[in-house]
Amino acid sequence: MAAANTNGRPGTSSTPIPLADTETKDIEAGSTSVDLDEPAPQDPNIVGWDGPDDPANPQNWTSGKKAMTVALVSSITFVTPLASSIFAPGIEQVMAEFDSTNQELASFIVSVYLLGYCFGPLVIAPLSEMYGRLHLYNICNVMFVVFNIACAKAPNLSGLIVFRLLAGLAGCCPLALGAGSLADMISQEKRGAAMASWILGPILGPIIGPIAGGYLTEAKSWRWSFWVVAMVAGVITVINFVFMSETYAYTILKHKTEKLQKETGNLKLRSSADTGRTPKELFRFAIVRPSKMLLFSPIVFLLSLYMAIVYGYLYLIFTAMPLLFEHQYGFSTGAVGLSYLGIGVGSVVGLVIAGGTSDKLSKHLTKKNGGKPKPEYRLPVLIIASVTVPLGLFIYGWTAEKNTHWMLPILGTGFLGVGMICAMMGTSVYLVDAYVQYAASAMSASTVLRSLMGALLPLAGGGNVRQAGIRMGHVRARVYRSGHDSGANCVYQIRREVPEQELI
Repeated sequence: MAAANTNGRPGTSSTPIPLADTETKDIEAGSTSVDLDEPAPQDPNIVGWDGPDDPANPQNWTSGKKAMTVALVSSITFVTPLASSIFAPGIEQVMAEFDSTNQELASFIVSVYLLGYCFGPLVIAPLSEMYGRLHLYNICNVMFVVFNIACAKAPNLSGLIVFRLLAGLAGCCPLALGAGSLADMISQEKRGAAMASWILGPILGPIIGPIAGGYLTEAKSWRWSFWVVAMVAGVITVINFVFMSETYAYTILKHKTEKLQKETGNLKLRSSADTGRTPKELFRFAIVRPSKMLLFSPIVFLLSLYMAIVYGYLYLIFTAMPLLFEHQYGFSTGAVGLSYLGIGVGSVVGLVIAGGTSDKLSKHLTKKNGGKPKPEYRLPVLIIASVTVPLGLFIYGWTAEKNTHWMLPILGTGFLGVGMICAMMGTSVYLVDAYVQYAASAMSASTVLRSLMGALLPLAGGGNVRQAGIRMGHVRARVYRSGHDSGANCVYQIRREVPEQELI
């Protein structure tokens, strides 16, 4: 590549992304600072990649380095949702210790964690698109450990609620940034398999949590649920500090430019990803981007709403299952946790189905439709979810009402697990493929709505189940879901054509 010579020392030049293109190109085309697919005249003061095979480009990392990064992101994405539900089996012990009988407050202590998931991504995702992913991961991981220790030492209910909220704010980081990190490293045709491992965390974490929490509560106390989460998260945090690398191309090129400016003394050097905006302007645009995506992009809103409803059912089930299996089937506190294995097994089955077919189906539809890949080719797996989720809720509600064998309600939750993974896989990979450069913001918009539903639906659902019975509580959910499915299937036909400048 051409080089800029200043004071006899070389700078670095590569094909830049024209600034005009970044202002006008449809964001759904997936243009990113990693994809240098439109040649432009060389400028010796533009700093970019050292050719298409530059090892500094995360797309060119070795398979081992990519696999390690995916594993690190997936591990913390598993632990933070685990913390949302691990002490749920011990909530009665919590209320007894603090002399409270308020059931709505008991549900709120469990779900307040998800309120942190609602508001944290609105700040974390934009900051990551300004300063990179790595610093946000490390800061939030440390804060997550600290606030879980604070939960374990909480002196009263008020303190526990506040610390749970703060832990949720810190814990939302991998959910907000994980998909963006994978998009930074992995090309579209291979992205489905990697996304499958990341998506498993938000589903299996809340399921394994009550299993571990049930026995921890019986053997020790509810406080040990938080101690265990803090210990596991602490180990992962240390590993992240040592082995995780920055994946965001904008930040990598920015650091490369700053280094070359110091080495050469040429202050005219600038990154090929630089838009020319000041940090204040960047923050102003970035902070509103997730909200604009959610409010003004029909496809983001519809898919986020669809996933929010499905995810809300997961936490509604968490509220209802202890009531069902302890009082109706006579399970102990520890054994109640095992009843969540139905959703876990279903989630693994859903992962095999969705993860195994996503990339293959996308390639097949691409070849069938002229060879041009489109994000919509990721959506057919939602058809599976539109069948299995209402079927699972129907089986769970009616078999519980008829007091049949305890395996049958668990079977129903298995179908629910299959549907949840397929729904989350289809929506997440679509949003990443459609908004590559702003994948973190798109996923944050989805996370906000999903977490809000997960936090609020159990508050209404617990009373609904107690007042109307388990069967009617879940049949109402099934009917609402069936009506929503017909709209969700139409999502496949929607293609947004909003210019990128409306979102940046």
